[in-house]
Amino acid sequence: MFICQKTSEKSRKRRPRNEGLTSNVDLRSRENNSSHRTKEIDRDRLIVRRGQPFSVAVQICDSTVQNGQLELVLHLGKRDEVMIKVQRESGGADHWWFSQQAAQDEVMLTLHSPADAIIGQYRLAVLVMSPDGHIVQKIEGVSFHLLFNPWNKDDAVYLPEESHLQEYVMNETGIIYRGTSEYISSIPWNYGQFEDNIMDICFEVLDNSREALKNSKMDMECRADPVYISRIITAMVNANDDHGVLFGSWTPPYSNGVAPSKWTGSVPILRQWSSTRARAVKYGQCWVFAGVACTVLRCLGIPTRLITNFCSAHDVDGNLCVDVVDTFNSRQDSTWNFHCWVESWMRRDDLPKGNDGWQILDPTPQERSDGVFCCGPCPVTAIKEGNLQVKYDAPFVFAEVNADITHWRVLPNGQRQKVYVDQKSVGRKISTKSVYGDFREDLTVLYKYPEGSKEERTVFQKAGRRVTQPTNESTEPPQLQLLIKHARPVFGSDFDVIAEVRNDGDEDAQVQLTVLATGVTYNSVHQGECQRQMIRVTVAAHEGHREVLRLRYKDYAECTSEHHLIRVKAFAEAQGQNQPLMTVADVPLSVPELLVQIQGKAAVKQQVTAKISFTNPLPVPLKGGVFTVEGAGLLSATQIHVKGEILPGQRVEVSFPFSPIRTGVRKLLVDFDSDRLMDVKGTATLVVRKITGNYIRGISGIFGNLALTDPFV
Repeated sequence: MFICQKTSEKSRKRRPRNEGLTSNVDLRSRENNSSHRTKEIDRDRLIVRRGQPFSVAVQICDSTVQNGQLELVLHLGKRDEVMIKVQRESGGADHWWFSQQAAQDEVMLTLHSPADAIIGQYRLAVLVMSPDGHIVQKIEGVSFHLLFNPWNKDDAVYLPEESHLQEYVMNETGIIYRGTSEYISSIPWNYGQFEDNIMDICFEVLDNSREALKNSKMDMECRADPVYISRIITAMVNANDDHGVLFGSWTPPYSNGVAPSKWTGSVPILRQWSSTRARAVKYGQCWVFAGVACTVLRCLGIPTRLITNFCSAHDVDGNLCVDVVDTFNSRQDSTWNFHCWVESWMRRDDLPKGNDGWQILDPTPQERSDGVFCCGPCPVTAIKEGNLQVKYDAPFVFAEVNADITHWRVLPNGQRQKVYVDQKSVGRKISTKSVYGDFREDLTVLYKYPEGSKEERTVFQKAGRRVTQPTNESTEPPQLQLLIKHARPVFGSDFDVIAEVRNDGDEDAQVQLTVLATGVTYNSVHQGECQRQMIRVTVAAHEGHREVLRLRYKDYAECTSEHHLIRVKAFAEAQGQNQPLMTVADVPLSVPELLVQIQGKAAVKQQVTAKISFTNPLPVPLKGGVFTVEGAGLLSATQIHVKGEILPGQRVEVSFPFSPIRTGVRKLLVDFDSDRLMDVKGTATLVVRKITGNYIRGISGIFGNLALTDPFV
C-alpha cells in the first residue's frame, strides 16, 4: 500500500485538473499475477488474463473528494485507437465492468474483463468525480497487459485439461522430432516464453504486421480473436512479405547469419529481431520457424504444441499428387524427410460445428495464402475428414499428409515413363512431445484414418484423390524385387549400403543395376553426388544378387549437409521387361550427443557449475569449435569458444559457472558446432530451489583457454 501524501487546499487548486498521479494506484501485481498464472513473466508489472477479475487499490487522500464517484476509462493502441469506458455495475459477460469497496483512505477496485476482450497493453485512467459530476482528479500513467485465458471456459482458447495447460502454455522447454520416419531423432528446444522482455517482443511482432501498419484501429479491434492473432503470427514469423522475424535459407553457406541448426531456442532470435528494430534474423528452417511461433503463441496464452510430419509432401498445383521426374542426376524432390508446424487449440466460431480444437499453423514460407506467405489456422478434424472447403489452406495441408508420389523417368527420346506410384509413404508418424514426459506421442490417428480402411477411401473421394490402384501395377506379383539395406552408421565412419535384386521368377533375368548415393538436406535439396555404381548382372531364377556400395567418409564429407543425410537410389532394368524397378532409402548418419552434467545443487541467484564433455568422432581435426549454452530461467544464450583444433578421437571438457534466475525444474541446452561437424546437442535437467539460510556457495569456473562471448550478434 502506498503512503498517502496529504495535499493542502492551496496546492490542490494550483494543480492542473488532468495531471496524472501514478503513485495513487497500487496495481497489486504480485497478488494478481500469481492468481492469473503470469508471475513467471513478471512480478512487478501487472499482467492478467481476460475473463478473470483482478483488483487494484486507489488512494483517495483528499477528504473533500473521498465521497466522490469513480469512473474508469481504458485506452488501447499507441494512438489510443480503442477507448473503453468501464461500466460501474455488471453489464453482462461481454462488457468491462468494475466494483469498488472503500476502506479508510483507500478504494479497492475490482475490474472484470469479458472473455473475448482485446489482448494487449491497456492504459487505465481513474477519474475522481465530485458529487456534481465534475472531474476533481485524473490519475493516468497506469498500465497493464491482458492475455488470452485458456483456463476460462468462456474464452475461445479454453482447454479443460490441466496437464495439457501445463505443457502447452506453461512449459518453457520442449522436444522437436527430426530425422526420418524409420530413424526418428530429437533435439531440445528452449521456447522461453516467460523470459525477460519476450512478452513485449511478442506484441512488437503484432505491431509490425502488415495489418497493423495499414489500419491500426481495425487491427487492434481484431486482436480479441485467436484465429486472427494466430494467422498474423504465421505470417510474421517469416520475413517474406513484411517486417517478420526470420529469413529462411535451406542451403549453405549461411553468410552473415547463423546456420539454422545452431539455434537452440527462440529467445535469442526474438531478442535480436527486436534490438535491430524489426530487421529479420538470419537464418531459419521449418523447425526454427515452428519453435519461434510456439513461443509467441504460448506467451500470449494460446495453447500450442510443435508437430513433426515425416515424409511431408509439397503439392504446388493442388492435385494431391507430387510428381518426381528422375534422371538420376542431382535435383530437388518435392517431399521433405520431415516438416514441422504447430497446432494451437481454439474454438472456431467462424466455421461450422465440428471444427473446434487443434488448428494447424505453419509459419514456414512455402505457398501464399490470400497473397501472403502464411498457412492456417486449419482444423485438424477437417484434414482427417477431407473437408477441404474450410479455411484456411486445407487443401495444401491435406496434401502434406496424404499426397501420392509418382516417380517418372526420362527416356532417351525425351518422353516420360511412369516408374511407380507411392500412395503410402507421405504423412507418417506425425509426432509431438508428450504431456507426460520427454517422449514422443504419435498423432497420426488424428490426421488420418487407418491405411486401407473404408473411412480412408471415403475421405479420399471427398477430397478428390483417386482411390484406385495405379494403372501401371500388374495384378500378378512382380517377378523382380529391388531392396536397399543399411545399418545406421555414425557420421565420420565408412559404411556399406546393399542394393539387392531378387528374382522370384522361373527364368534367369539379365539386369542393369544402377546405385546412386547423394548428400541431401532434410527437405531433399541435393548437395552433391557421393558415389555411383553401375553393373550388368545375371540374377538366377529364385535367387538374388547383392551389390555392395562402399561409402567412405572422404567420399561423402563434402556433399552432406549439417543434417547428416545420404539418399540412396537404386534403379534396375531387366532385359525384355518394359517396367523398370526403383527404390529409395534415406540413410541418416548419427552424431554423438554432448554429455552435460550439473555439479552441486542449484538455488536462485547462487552460482552452480555445468560440465560439458565431447569427443570428436571424425577422422579429421575440428576447427572453430563453439558451444552455445542457454536455458529458460537459467541464463541467456552464451557461447564458449574452444581454441585450437580438436583432434580425431580427442575428448574435450569445459566447465562454466552460472546463476539460475527462477525456481522450478529447468533444462540447460547445449549445442556444439565446428567447421566439419554441426548440430551436436546435449541437455541437462536441474531443480532450482529457493535460497535457504544465509550461506552462499562459491564455485570457481574452470575456463582454461575458453572465452565467453555474446552469441548471434
